[in-house]
Amino acid sequence: MGWVLAGAGRAVGLLLLVAVGALIPLFGPRVALDGTGEAAAPGAGGIALLRTVLLAALCVPVGELFVVRLARRVPGGPRHPPRGWAAGAAAAGCVAALGLASVVATGNLLPDSPADIDVGGLYATRDGRLALLEVNAFAAVALCARSRRPLTQVVPLTAIVVAEALRAHPTVEDGPLVGAALTFVHLLCAALWVGGLLCVLRTLGTRAWRATAGAGAALLGLYARVAAVLLAAVTATGSWSTLRRMPPGTVLDQLTETAYGRALLAKVLLMAAVAALALRARLRLRHVTDPLDACAPARAELVVLGVVVAVSGLLTALPVPIRW
Repeated sequence: MGWVLAGAGRAVGLLLLVAVGALIPLFGPRVALDGTGEAAAPGAGGIALLRTVLLAALCVPVGELFVVRLARRVPGGPRHPPRGWAAGAAAAGCVAALGLASVVATGNLLPDSPADIDVGGLYATRDGRLALLEVNAFAAVALCARSRRPLTQVVPLTAIVVAEALRAHPTVEDGPLVGAALTFVHLLCAALWVGGLLCVLRTLGTRAWRATAGAGAALLGLYARVAAVLLAAVTATGSWSTLRRMPPGTVLDQLTETAYGRALLAKVLLMAAVAALALRARLRLRHVTDPLDACAPARAELVVLGVVVAVSGLLTALPVPIRW
């Protein structure tokens, strides 16, 4: 009975977190733009929410593929992972991608009716083709996740990351290929980190892994070592991307006087909190025999990472800072 209540409590907590996380992209543009003199694009809140769903949907299958491979390296570890969420996440990502494609098909405006959507026009523009690629790729991920060879998800997932990297850096930008490469690495490492932590915590919560002495600690330790490298890569690529958009002499001013800078500052502070929680979980893991004792800070880390994903979705809907 207690197990059922605990499961229900986690479900309610997850729903509350999702509801709170949706408020950030929906109302974030208005808060971030207040007093900056900048104008938001029409429907910025809705677009930010769709981007948040798309990013979160990308993290889940990437993380599951990553952790399945880690689990195989654990000596004596169970070979039955928890029920996958990849297919459901990919379906949500496909819906979000369809919504974003409809925005592109109406000239980057929210459509008032289906008649406003020019589906054929998507093939005529770079952004339209990238939007269609993401829709088809998420549909392919959902099908591959249900197949007997889930590893085939790698191809459509890579296509999504490439499409997002190219979308974020139009050809009129200075050095678009460099920017796209930085975004590709940044997004891939972030998806591995966030999705991997989610899958590790779900795996450690299964009966098979709880009943196998030492296996849970070994899996969490393997993830922790890789996550440290991922954190370094995310920090390096994020910092480089920031300096490409904000010259060093203007960073401090733009962090407080532009909407993009304010959202970026919030993301940096959240990432500092994530790093502290990650360090605490790793230190606790060294001094406990039960890996579940180290899961409390890891769960808090995952919650903050979820907020980071929401802020990242918000960033994509805000005006790009001016190079002063």
